[in-house]
Amino acid sequence: MSAILLDRRTLLAAGGAVVATGLSGLLSPARTGGFEPTRSMRGGSNNYLPGAPIVDRIGSGGFWMSGTVRRAGDGAPLAGQRIQIWAHTTEGHERDPQSHGATLTDANGVFRLEMPQIVPAFGQPHGHLAYDSGEFETVFLRPVMGSAEDARLEAHFVLQPV
Repeated sequence: MSAILLDRRTLLAAGGAVVATGLSGLLSPARTGGFEPTRSMRGGSNNYLPGAPIVDRIGSGGFWMSGTVRRAGDGAPLAGQRIQIWAHTTEGHERDPQSHGATLTDANGVFRLEMPQIVPAFGQPHGHLAYDSGEFETVFLRPVMGSAEDARLEAHFVLQPV
């Protein structure tokens, strides 16, 4: 019969391994890789205008808002989904109708809309995006830019059917 040596080094190494893996597989069942639905962000619906028109571009452009739209559970890309976008920009405040526009996702669930440069409002450069078409639960996002100098911002939706 062989003896198991549990010295301090072995215990520390084993403890580190548990911390690094978070006991995955030991305390929770295996996951199937499902996509959890995106939750609305606090402040995301500020200055929302229902029914903003689908546009090719908001204002003179120069800044790109983009992202993806997927279905909760299997993560399938969702084509033809309407995403409304608005922000405080060099050409207007986020409450101004001309600062709002919508676009549709392509066959791969990708959306992209050009707009004027986003500028800080309340100390943070941020955009607003909404999915509100009714087939899925409404989601409002308010992503914050890393820097006011950034020329693009991404936001991703995982939608839960109603």
